[in-house]
Amino acid sequence: MIHWGFIGCGAVTEKKSGPAFSKVEGSDVVAVMRRDGQKAEDYARRHGIGKWYDNAHDLINDPSVNAVYIATPPGSHVEYAVAAMRAGKPVYVEKPMAASYEECLQINRVSRETGVPCFVAYYRRTLPYFLRVKQLIDDGLLGSISTVQIRFAIPPYKEDYNRDSLPWRVKKEIAGAGYFYDLASHQLDLLDYLFGEITDAYGFTNNVGGLYEVEDSVSASFHFKSGLSGSGSWSFTAPKNSRIDLIDITGTKGRLTFATFDFAPILLYTAAGIQEFREENPENIQYYLVESIVNYLNGHGVEPVSTGISATRANWVMDKILGKTT
Repeated sequence: MIHWGFIGCGAVTEKKSGPAFSKVEGSDVVAVMRRDGQKAEDYARRHGIGKWYDNAHDLINDPSVNAVYIATPPGSHVEYAVAAMRAGKPVYVEKPMAASYEECLQINRVSRETGVPCFVAYYRRTLPYFLRVKQLIDDGLLGSISTVQIRFAIPPYKEDYNRDSLPWRVKKEIAGAGYFYDLASHQLDLLDYLFGEITDAYGFTNNVGGLYEVEDSVSASFHFKSGLSGSGSWSFTAPKNSRIDLIDITGTKGRLTFATFDFAPILLYTAAGIQEFREENPENIQYYLVESIVNYLNGHGVEPVSTGISATRANWVMDKILGKTT
């Protein structure tokens, strides 16, 4: 039986992830932690969890906890992941895996040294929507693939206009970079899952809106080990009521378009016409990945599809694009 402790119990754990840990067979949640102890207690009471803490290391050292879910901002992932693995407790870390590629390497080194596994919340690898995308590609319906393009643009969030209280996702010391690090990580990890490792990348960044110090516009090119090339553009300062969420894959026999976040219908364009595919996601969107991790830790099933090793590659690509690593 896997008895989870949550380090961090904010918005992401309310529906996207948290309930899955109790719904999956062979798993439950026995403790949660938040620096604000009253909020930790409130979360625990609302979700029927017996213990709460305001100190992460107290939770890690709780003998009733035998696995740890780290749902804090990326800047603290390395500290908590390393402490948990050194305590012999497997970790499931929110994405991106850490605030830099170097911190990901540190987590992986400790995982190797201790023999304690690390998994990362790139749950899109397990969702029916993206499994359908992978199936269409693997079935050869696109022929030989020539290009893959990411286009993403959203207007600023209302919180971005408050210089005195900016969201943590645009504070480099906490998030690693800006919204690019938070959102593009999903897209780049997904491309890694669909097409294999990206071995080279470069990019250009800008701050157009001036709402915060980190980048709000990114353009990039990248190259896969397979020989495939791709590109991407991201804007977090688009006009109000304007949004683009598109991955476009072109091959010699067909073209495939789909979304990363909006789950718009998957469209397949071939000589036979246009086919549309829709897939249902689970109520708790991380359910299938959590299920695979629990089964693996309980001695059933194969290694989950999102590990510290695979997740590190997404950080490397992002750091290359942002010029954070050579």
